[in-house]
Amino acid sequence: MRIIRSLHEMISHAEELQKNGIRIGLVPTMGYLHEGHLSLVRLLDGHCDLKAASIFVNPIQFGPNEDLAKYPRNEVRDLELLEKEGCELVFAPSPEEMYPEDYQTYIEVELMSKTLCGRFRPDHFRGVATIVNRLFNLTRCSVAAFGLKDFQQAQVIKKMKRDLHLPVKLLFGETVREDDGLAMSSRNAYLDEEQRNLAGYIPKSLEWVSREANVAEQDSDCLRAGMEDILNTQPGIKIQYIEFVDPKTLDPVQIIDRKVQVLLAVYIGKTRLIDNIEIGPGSKMKPFKELTV
Repeated sequence: MRIIRSLHEMISHAEELQKNGIRIGLVPTMGYLHEGHLSLVRLLDGHCDLKAASIFVNPIQFGPNEDLAKYPRNEVRDLELLEKEGCELVFAPSPEEMYPEDYQTYIEVELMSKTLCGRFRPDHFRGVATIVNRLFNLTRCSVAAFGLKDFQQAQVIKKMKRDLHLPVKLLFGETVREDDGLAMSSRNAYLDEEQRNLAGYIPKSLEWVSREANVAEQDSDCLRAGMEDILNTQPGIKIQYIEFVDPKTLDPVQIIDRKVQVLLAVYIGKTRLIDNIEIGPGSKMKPFKELTV
């Protein structure tokens, strides 16, 4: 497995692979890998000739009071896991390599980046769109895989691809979950035992809303109140938002008379966790127990 840290080497190697007709598949990550990331590496099978991943904790998608400095890192373990999954190339640059002092170019998917998480993290998706586009350009990938746990991020990346006509095929993998249904996340490492138990109420609230929405046509305000009742029984959980949106546009939806995406963000202690579920007529969300490892 080849590990590349410089932009010059990455571009040169990617161009050589491209010249030889080798299609590169990429899984962009911030490291501290879990089964969700590894499932995306496997998702590339059959879509490319060479599987690659990036490991880069992207500073420009963190706000001034967020967890950039303490974001969990373990590159040695990450590299071992990627090699076991058949990754042949890892791009792991430094922040200084990616963003030299004179760097000035950023990408923003305007409207879609301002709702949901974007209301509370104003520059987050600007940072996400910028780094994803940079990684696409630097690696010359033909295909890239992302997880649907970050549902808003997935839609922002789709919109950027459409608007800029990027020649990259996008693959999206379902959220991989723990035994109790909690979405796997690198930030779960912040949780102590008591907080980890509290986090189990997140999937409980999502499973509840999925069942309720499939019984009959529902008003989103009533469903939101039901989810709040479940989460607010635990004083250690602070709800940041629960929203019902169109899965393509992320526009708010009032009546659940079609497929709708429910997105939420909560704080448990100082740890911010997000999750989502598809509900409503025609939704095909599997029971969480089928998505655990």
